[in-house]
Amino acid sequence: MQKSDLRIVFMGTPEFAVETLRALVDNDYNVVAVVTQPDKPVGRHGSVLQPSAVKQYAQEKGLPVLQPEKMKDPDFLQQLRGYQANLQVVVAFRMLPEVVWAMPQYGTFNVHAALLPQYRGAAPINWAVINGETQTGVTTFFLDHDIDTGRIIMQLPFDVPDTADAEFVYDGLMHLGARICLETLQKILQADGHPESISQHTLAADAELKSAPKIFKETCRVDWSLTAKQVYDFVRGLSPYPGAWTTLRQPGGKETVLKIFKTTKTTTPATGRVGQVVALKKQLCISCADYLLQIDELQLAGKKRMDAASFLNGWNAQEDWLAE
Repeated sequence: MQKSDLRIVFMGTPEFAVETLRALVDNDYNVVAVVTQPDKPVGRHGSVLQPSAVKQYAQEKGLPVLQPEKMKDPDFLQQLRGYQANLQVVVAFRMLPEVVWAMPQYGTFNVHAALLPQYRGAAPINWAVINGETQTGVTTFFLDHDIDTGRIIMQLPFDVPDTADAEFVYDGLMHLGARICLETLQKILQADGHPESISQHTLAADAELKSAPKIFKETCRVDWSLTAKQVYDFVRGLSPYPGAWTTLRQPGGKETVLKIFKTTKTTTPATGRVGQVVALKKQLCISCADYLLQIDELQLAGKKRMDAASFLNGWNAQEDWLAE
């Protein structure tokens, strides 16, 4: 099969997906249409509609764009069929019904930001870092009835340094995702549309699977009863977005929300009770289950992001604060 034989519909929404779409365009694949989320209301009154990053790029390249509210909408399905795609590529999109993913002759494959079957779900990058993984990666797999469970086509690993935050891993996997997409397309071409693939059930048989569920505000609250290493990983797994947070409570009962973006592990034993805030040699630390964790970059509610030294300049070190 030749490259020109493929008619590809690309599906994606955020910046992460743009890198793969760009790789398809730059390598002269025939992307016949792009499917992305509807424009999102932004601004104080929601009166301005913001197109997705994928839509903006697609329009720059003159690619047709479809933005269905519902994936089973008859008008959308008719439009999609009209492009006569024989392959669909999905990156960071939404769950597809069978009527969509089974439509093309050669099926639909997804680029997932983890080494499946580990970290199935909406937030694989965040959870891999939160759990202190030293390696993650990207996977291409054919879509089937369940979320992230289809037959694996390819995987590429990515090392996660102990100092890396979610943004570092996001950027790395964004570029690696584009690479694995191109390599997967080559496999598909060489196999006349039917490349070898591996069942995830085989890989998952003897493994303890870790999931990657969607992250909500409450998910991001720091549990100071964990070890310092666990809190350290939790903070970097949510940095810079959506950001780990805690509530600072003063002895008088006044509370303020504090976001934490960067920390440093220490070998200083914890002081006082769990969550105790300590100013130690002009450093801001908080007691965890075993050691103090040094807070390096933070943001008070209604304020700009700052380093700990700037925070300490406006904080009375005599006050007994507690992070909860």
